[in-house]
Amino acid sequence: MTGTADRRRAAVLGSPIAHSLSPVLHRAAYDELGLKDWSYDRFEIDDAALPGFVEGLGPEWAGLSLTMPLKRAVIPLLDSISDTAASVEAVNTVVLTKDGRRLGDNTDIPGMVAALRERGIEQVDSAAVLGAGATAASALAALARVCTGEIVAYVRSEARAAEMRQWGERLEADVRTADWSQADRALRAPLVVATTPAGTTDALAAAVPERPTTLFDVLYDPWPTALAARWSMYGGAVVGGLDLLVHQAVLQVEQMTGCAPAPADAMRTAGEHALAARRR
Repeated sequence: MTGTADRRRAAVLGSPIAHSLSPVLHRAAYDELGLKDWSYDRFEIDDAALPGFVEGLGPEWAGLSLTMPLKRAVIPLLDSISDTAASVEAVNTVVLTKDGRRLGDNTDIPGMVAALRERGIEQVDSAAVLGAGATAASALAALARVCTGEIVAYVRSEARAAEMRQWGERLEADVRTADWSQADRALRAPLVVATTPAGTTDALAAAVPERPTTLFDVLYDPWPTALAARWSMYGGAVVGGLDLLVHQAVLQVEQMTGCAPAPADAMRTAGEHALAARRR
């Protein structure tokens, strides 16, 4: 497919949104696919403004990417959501059909699985998750597909622990929780998924074992994190936030444009260049 007959629009919504790399990735895909009449923008939208924005979308709109705090707030505005999105009550992708329907999906979960498989991680017998927010729930859903045994979630409060155990039950995953004060123990798991904000895991870098296994750190800016840098220095495999961002965006591009496969290599290169420019 080399183009479209009419102008089509897509965008990423969230608050804050200025840091988002999604426009860089999607525009790179459009360029590679020859979609000259497609545009992709970003809009600072909070949950209060979301209903009005969605209701005002015209027929030229093909899709939306959603980041925090909108992944749950958008659900009542949609006609249907996928089983994947329903499993974690979070939508990061809305496809707007030409007959006016709004279809919600979650590409973070299969994006995580794809990022792991790209590094040769098809299956592990146990795993650890650092953190307990919305991204941690998606991590549990992804791990439910690749981990055959226990998943230990390291959290800061009993309330968060209870939430993670509930997600485990819902996802039919074997989830146990432990206090954050014991998080250094997580680093010996076959697969460690860090889902916390920037700086949270820095203190754990000193506890990286001499022969680390695989770390999936969902951050991409700043990068590398102190934990990822030490992990790599000791020879462990590291999957980063850009890997996740690319793979989830690939699925979004395919759903919104109908063009498959999306050009993952071109999207990754564009993301790397954009991040390098920020660090100058």
